[in-house]
Amino acid sequence: MGEDAGLRAVVKLAQAMAAAQGPCDVIRAAAAGARAAMGAEFAAISEWERASGRLKVLVNDGLLAPGEEALPKDEGYPVHDFPEIVGFLHERWASGGEPHAWVETADGPEEQGTYRHQRVAALRRRGRACCVVAPIVLRGRAWGELYLARMPGRPVFDRADADFATVLAAVIAAGIAQTDRLEEVRQLAFTDPLTGLANRRAVDARMDEALEHHRARGTVVSLVVCDLNGLKGVNDTLGHDVGDRLLERFGSVLSLCGAMLPGTLAARLGGDEFCLLAAGPEADEVVRVAEELCRRADELEHGEGVACGVASTGDPIGEVTSARRLFRLADAAQYRAKAARSRHPVVAGRGGDPDPVIELVEAAPPKSDERRRFRGALHRGGQDRGGQDRGGQDRGGQDRGGREPAP
Repeated sequence: MGEDAGLRAVVKLAQAMAAAQGPCDVIRAAAAGARAAMGAEFAAISEWERASGRLKVLVNDGLLAPGEEALPKDEGYPVHDFPEIVGFLHERWASGGEPHAWVETADGPEEQGTYRHQRVAALRRRGRACCVVAPIVLRGRAWGELYLARMPGRPVFDRADADFATVLAAVIAAGIAQTDRLEEVRQLAFTDPLTGLANRRAVDARMDEALEHHRARGTVVSLVVCDLNGLKGVNDTLGHDVGDRLLERFGSVLSLCGAMLPGTLAARLGGDEFCLLAAGPEADEVVRVAEELCRRADELEHGEGVACGVASTGDPIGEVTSARRLFRLADAAQYRAKAARSRHPVVAGRGGDPDPVIELVEAAPPKSDERRRFRGALHRGGQDRGGQDRGGQDRGGQDRGGREPAP
């Protein structure tokens, strides 16, 4: 391959990986791009799972042999069958060498007890003539390998091909590293660090998408907002570590209940406030899950249950044109549950005519202090039990433990 053609192939591979969405698509783009760049009939990318000692195949691309799948569910090989990934490659790096691709051919020596035995046997078994194997190295460690093969009748890979495969593997490593960094940022941006649930930012993004589907197709969108009772008392008497464990346990309960409704997002909005966001299930199904959530919350050690409010476009709550209205309705329902010390969810639109939850929302204009307005309408002095402010804040407005308060 000429220098210009090789450079174009490298640029095309990097662009394809950069344009891919998500880790799986990045790996698929890498395999397809490398196969095209090398003029190979088959490409695979595998990851070394150190904990299990397996070389796990992530993607197969091109002309597949019988039994191979493009996206294999569980194709993997013990690393001891291919010890070069952990053996002589590491020795070369330790002595100052660089990771480099190598070529195997189906007519090569199939020496028992050497790494060539499995490589050569696999070529023959799958009807391929030759392969080039390039280690993929991330942060100075072997991450996995790029494997490219040609069929009989095609030119056998040579040293120049191995050199080029080494370059392609480096480009792929850079693309995977970038994807990993983006995934880490995404996790930090959309995940609550204490519970591992989604955070408010993730809820807002999912809500916008769900309401688009509601407007276009009439998809039922439901929001369950719940406030964990008694957390301030636990923090004051038993310490914040115990309070954090209570939050974590309730987060697990919320996740379990959310899984009863396919596609539901379980989130911690901040402090002691959590929610479930469901798009698709009927309102009655969501209410049943909210009942189960209340029941399980009652059983948590050190807890005092949960105040739970539900608002669903499947109930008579009026037109929902924005996420703000659905949140305000679920908030108001939750405040009523809190005021009544109810062990059951309060559901907007199911309280008679006129519905007290809807009346409360209509009576309190959406301002920055609307949560205190709700509380003032429901609790004497504008404070709930324990003098605790909404979203896990104390009277001074400082979130416990520095955690993000609910907006």
